[in-house]
Amino acid sequence: MANKYFKVWWLLTIKSAQTAFESRFGSIIFFLGKIIRIVLMLVFIIVVVSKTKQIAGYNIWQVIFFYATFNLIDTIPQLLMREVYRFRSYVITGDFDYFLIKPLSPLFRVMFGGADVLDSFVILIAIGLLIFSSSNIPGITATGVLLYILLILNTMLIAGAIHIAISALGIITTEVDSALWIYRDLTSMGRFPVEIYRDPVSFFITYVVPVGIMISFPAKAILGILSTTSFIAAFLVGGVLLVLSLYFWRYALSQYSSASS
Repeated sequence: MANKYFKVWWLLTIKSAQTAFESRFGSIIFFLGKIIRIVLMLVFIIVVVSKTKQIAGYNIWQVIFFYATFNLIDTIPQLLMREVYRFRSYVITGDFDYFLIKPLSPLFRVMFGGADVLDSFVILIAIGLLIFSSSNIPGITATGVLLYILLILNTMLIAGAIHIAISALGIITTEVDSALWIYRDLTSMGRFPVEIYRDPVSFFITYVVPVGIMISFPAKAILGILSTTSFIAAFLVGGVLLVLSLYFWRYALSQYSSASS
């Protein structure tokens, strides 16, 4: 079964890549735009930290590591779940009806209808930035790296749950784009450690949204400053959000009326 779904995903990804590279000039501009955005933010971080010496108790390399983690977490869901960004048109045009009659999970087709290969270059840059910044941070251990990886996986679980909920909302209201951009705007608050925000904003973006769990917790884990309670709480939040999003998806399907009805 897993092999079947992987083959479908691979074929859809190839098709998506062919579409993306139809305009080579457009692809180059897209990539350059991403690079310029990352570079400008790095320059901003360097300028700010050079003036203040620290941000919320973190030195420049630690802040850069937080920013690199943000880029990794921000880009992977876009790469894997890009089809969600097109979901509204499927509902409006009635193409979603075809997803429901195919011998595949409609949720799989909505979530993983082909990866956006252009974002893969940004992920490589983020990984390179992670490695470079971490090499300048003393005290990183193998245990910290393992906890970081586990929390990144949990973050992907949370991001998946949010995208499932947004897709379900799209079935009920046919509105997807606004919810996606609200999600993107909220996660952008994780470019810096959440400690720069005062309560109750800090608490809100850590546990309610939860940007802090998705971005700050992995970075804190590798730095060795994440408590055991917070580590466990992160996985509890991830599991709860996934279960709730799946229930919401099933409810949305029960409310769906096809375009032909």
